[in-house]
Amino acid sequence: MSDKKQVLILCTGNSARSQMAEGLLRHDAGEKFDVESAGTKPGSVRPEAIAVMREAGIDITGQRSKHVDEFAGQQFDYVITVCDNARETCPVFFGPAYKLHHDFEDPAGVTGSEQERLAVFRRVRDELRNYLRDFTHSIS
Repeated sequence: MSDKKQVLILCTGNSARSQMAEGLLRHDAGEKFDVESAGTKPGSVRPEAIAVMREAGIDITGQRSKHVDEFAGQQFDYVITVCDNARETCPVFFGPAYKLHHDFEDPAGVTGSEQERLAVFRRVRDELRNYLRDFTHSIS
């Protein structure tokens, strides 16, 4: 049995924020955490998320968008919601998991040129990384 803490990261589409957060936490603290992500209305992983994560040296091409129901009945130590909508619609079946929340801008909803969209994805990636580093240090 692993001593790693079980973490589930939730957002609405499981296409950008939660996918980047999953990759970041696995990359930066994978020795401490088993990480999954899911959405309440999953789509597919955004190419912009893959691109900006690749720029940070993290490959998330193997990740896929998953519906939160895939994790019904599983126990998690932490459930982290990264958008207000997911927090409001988050199922309660995660039991005694410690729940954390921070509303990050949805980069998937940004319009504009490719460079403008990528700039928002980069900013949100960096905000997620800082948030997750604080989380990791707070439980060490």
